[in-house]
Amino acid sequence: MRKAQAERCAVASPEFHRIRDIIASRLVHSDRPVNVEKFRANTDSTGRALPDSVVGDMVDASGVPAEMQTPDEASDDNLILYFHGGGYVGGSIASHRNLTGHLALHSGYRVLSVEYRLAPEHPHPAAVEDAVASYRWALAQGYKPENIAIAGDSAGGGLTAACLISLRDQQLPGPAAAMMISPWLDMGLTGESMVTNEGHDSSISSIGMPRMRELFLGNAPIDDPLASPLNANLEGLPPLLIQVGDEEVLMSDSLRFAEKATDAGVEVELRVWPEMFHVWHACVGLFQEAADAIDEMVEFLGPRTQV
Repeated sequence: MRKAQAERCAVASPEFHRIRDIIASRLVHSDRPVNVEKFRANTDSTGRALPDSVVGDMVDASGVPAEMQTPDEASDDNLILYFHGGGYVGGSIASHRNLTGHLALHSGYRVLSVEYRLAPEHPHPAAVEDAVASYRWALAQGYKPENIAIAGDSAGGGLTAACLISLRDQQLPGPAAAMMISPWLDMGLTGESMVTNEGHDSSISSIGMPRMRELFLGNAPIDDPLASPLNANLEGLPPLLIQVGDEEVLMSDSLRFAEKATDAGVEVELRVWPEMFHVWHACVGLFQEAADAIDEMVEFLGPRTQV
């Protein structure tokens, strides 16, 4: 495993600190039941449009709504499947267009942003089923596995891992690489950083996560490896890039998963970014560290996908 502290300035930019302070001022530490409608509305309200040079077209990916986001002069061969975050309860294509659009723009690849089914209406394993269906659709469209990467953030990072595990178990050809941003990988919520970073994470509070977990799991057990990929056999997965901020309550999920995957023979690059909050990439255009993190994804992806 290549474990690296991101080689950036010791102190993050003033623009980053301004945004972090705004986000921290809105963070609620509560274990009250989740108001699903309000949570989804709040999540989507943070969304921004695609960059001007990226065009989005809605597609039916084997029954799963998705948006194909195509940058100018896009490669005809390469594709990134992207699974948004939102605790498996919220998030959407709309909430993540800024992030996914810039990923398309920076990479020159098409990005298929997948609108998988959400809990509690569709608890686990609905999201995994939709993720696999969207990958099968990409293969049916003629994309070759060696030209496909899978990526996702937060719950979508966990879904990325679950999709890889499911593809392997179904003996389908896996993608060339996968990238996980601040992934949620442990439904047991047992990571040390869930406690040690509770007072530092400006974006997520560990106090409310059991409520989100209840909505997502339904009747599924906490240790189901497709819900909690940290419990899975990780042999045979493609090369992985894992990015996480050192102030995140979910940091331990990334550290433990990277170690377990490496022990299973998987090529892993773990990048721990100082000061960064949960899925800081979503703020691309607001501070430089977000663009730098997306560029790091592109640098990882380039040598591992064939053109």
